Amino acid sequence: MHHRPRQLPRLLLAASITSLGIPAHAAFLDESKASLELRNFYFNRDFRQEGAPQAKAEEWAQGFLLRYESGFTDGTLGVGVDAIGLLGVKLDSSPERSGTGLLQRDREAPRRAQDAYSDLGLTAKLRASQSVLKLGTLTPKLPVLMPNDSRLLPQTFRGGQLNMREIEGLTLDTGRLTQVNQRDSSDHEDMAVTTAVGVKGIRTRHATSDAFDFASLTYAWNGNLSTGYSYGALDNIYRQHYVTLNHVLALDGGQSLKSDIRFARSTSDGGSNVDNRALGALFTYGIGGHAVGVGYQRMSGDTGFAYINGADAYLVNFVQIGDFASKDEASWQARYDFNFAAVGVPGLTFMTRYLSGDGIDLGAGKPEGREWERDTDIAYVVQEGPLKNLGVKWRNATVRSTHFGNDLDENRLILSYSIALW
Repeated sequence: MHHRPRQLPRLLLAASITSLGIPAHAAFLDESKASLELRNFYFNRDFRQEGAPQAKAEEWAQGFLLRYESGFTDGTLGVGVDAIGLLGVKLDSSPERSGTGLLQRDREAPRRAQDAYSDLGLTAKLRASQSVLKLGTLTPKLPVLMPNDSRLLPQTFRGGQLNMREIEGLTLDTGRLTQVNQRDSSDHEDMAVTTAVGVKGIRTRHATSDAFDFASLTYAWNGNLSTGYSYGALDNIYRQHYVTLNHVLALDGGQSLKSDIRFARSTSDGGSNVDNRALGALFTYGIGGHAVGVGYQRMSGDTGFAYINGADAYLVNFVQIGDFASKDEASWQARYDFNFAAVGVPGLTFMTRYLSGDGIDLGAGKPEGREWERDTDIAYVVQEGPLKNLGVKWRNATVRSTHFGNDLDENRLILSYSIALW
């Protein structure tokens, strides 16, 4: 009898499915899952450069992320549905401290954050053999498109995506996106290219586009080696080709050497001056709970690196604040991670890294730009007991630049808790 309350949502779902004319086959319900994630997010960014228009950005908010994924109906063509409900609630903000990316701003008073904002995303899906077609709200994670999930609520897109795994080891993704919902917004809009981060020198004749086409191939040669090719095109703005290689070399004594190599070629699609070659490599040596990484990234061409506004860039030196992807920029990274599970404290992790970039082209007659960033993350996730899955993370960053950009100190404190509803 004590299991009945847990089954009630499934019974309600079955009734809803039947009313919609979808056969409530056992697999549709038995393979479904739902979860609620709670995020409590405090963000503080202190601007240190002279003449900064704002002394600091500081806000506190509570987020609710309800996710549902159904199974598929029986038969050659399986039918399913996914849903994501998002709600952000303001706990503390002011016009003098807004702009953290946590909260949606008011249309009539842009410096004032709204008390709450929300969005509901629905996705229809069809499965045949090892292929799945999704239509609706999507968060594809590909080298040419990495949705941002670094604030209260995630960035989402609308469109269609086909994922195929018909050949063992080979994964194919292709599709088109038409709208974006930014991480601090409930409005679905056309997409744009990032031009404001760093100094990219990108100019466009069309501010936005309603079509981003993509195709991506990844092949796992074995458990330690995979290679990939991805193509992305923001209609009438830019085209991008991406080649990747990931390899793990197992060494004696529990040691390993990971290699992550990426190269992207970006060009204009008729409505911009995009011209960029981005080469990056990150090598990480691991032993026990320790991991030491060294990375290098180089931009060349007439502009900096192009990617969709608000999204992450798939670059080895894309970090907490900077992307180190300005025109002609060369940057390196040193990183250290430690997993305390190696000393008997599972769930506790530590990361610190330092990045430095120079050679930035600021335009004719201007001195060369330089920048550096230092990041530290400490995180703990409760492993068992009544608070299992409760996570606490502190993120700290310091950024300094010469002749361009912002100088800032930043702290983020994030409490998260995931509840499996069934």
